[in-house]
Amino acid sequence: MHALVLQHDGYADPAAGAATPALAELIALRRITRPQPGADQLLVRVTLSPVNPSDLLYVAGTYGQPRVRGTPAGFEGTGIVVAAGADASPALIGKRVSFLATASGAWAEYALTDPMACVPVGNALRDEDAAALLVNPLTALAMAELAVEAGTRAVVLTAATSQLGRMLIPLLRERGLTPIAVVRRTEAAAALRALGAAEVLVGSAPDYAARLAAALNAHAPRLLLDAVGDQASANLFLAMPTHSRWVAYGILSATGLCLPDVRAFVFAGKRIEGFWLSRWLRAASPAVRAAAVDAVQQRFVDGHWRTQVGARVPLADVLEQLPTALQRPGKVLIAP
Repeated sequence: MHALVLQHDGYADPAAGAATPALAELIALRRITRPQPGADQLLVRVTLSPVNPSDLLYVAGTYGQPRVRGTPAGFEGTGIVVAAGADASPALIGKRVSFLATASGAWAEYALTDPMACVPVGNALRDEDAAALLVNPLTALAMAELAVEAGTRAVVLTAATSQLGRMLIPLLRERGLTPIAVVRRTEAAAALRALGAAEVLVGSAPDYAARLAAALNAHAPRLLLDAVGDQASANLFLAMPTHSRWVAYGILSATGLCLPDVRAFVFAGKRIEGFWLSRWLRAASPAVRAAAVDAVQQRFVDGHWRTQVGARVPLADVLEQLPTALQRPGKVLIAP
């Protein structure tokens, strides 16, 4: 089979700095042996696989798990189950599924997964939505519940124009919370307000600091859901009220940040924590996981959510087309 395989092992060398190497230095299109399912694994013939920020961090060696040279990249996708191991139920064979590629990557013609990371999807669900059913939607749902548990009236979210941000805003509104969106460009403001954002703050605007101060004063948000992790996020968090929580779930910035002192954590009761979907899935009970997957699938079927597709790129053309495709708004989907 053909697959986009990793060119390096482990993590990137910190001495190389923040610059990301060219894509062709990180992955390569190769013809490799089609994997065979282990005892408790399923083999999926991949139809579509999205390119998520976590995928790009992983191939660059800056994600939270090490690369394995020669193995396919890609964390999730959709396709048809074509084989099952001896201890896996054969009931899914022939079924269309959304899956997390737990045993071999999804940027390939075939991928391995395990039954707990594989979800049958209904005929009403588009392939484009089935391909991106798990990583972003489950993260959005889990963080919306986290916001409710936090007991805050309002939530600040960065990178609000992302697929995940657009999912999260109406989820927060439905739970009676006030979303405050932080974006880089003014063009997205109207669309985010239509989704339910009470405030849309443009980080590059001359009046950003004044508008941020006014929003914090008006809504008193005590939860920051941050996908960026840069100095602007740190400054925003330090300006938030006492007992605020900063939940970092993304690493879009390569520049890092500096916290000038710890007084906000000692005297104002503030805290920083991370959210990683893989950890949440391991901690959640089977019933909670099943309910979450059913909920996100239904939101797509009902039309509350829709994957905004920026480009659909054939597997063979990824190295040539992906850099340009990633500059467009919307999700890039790889089609083996």
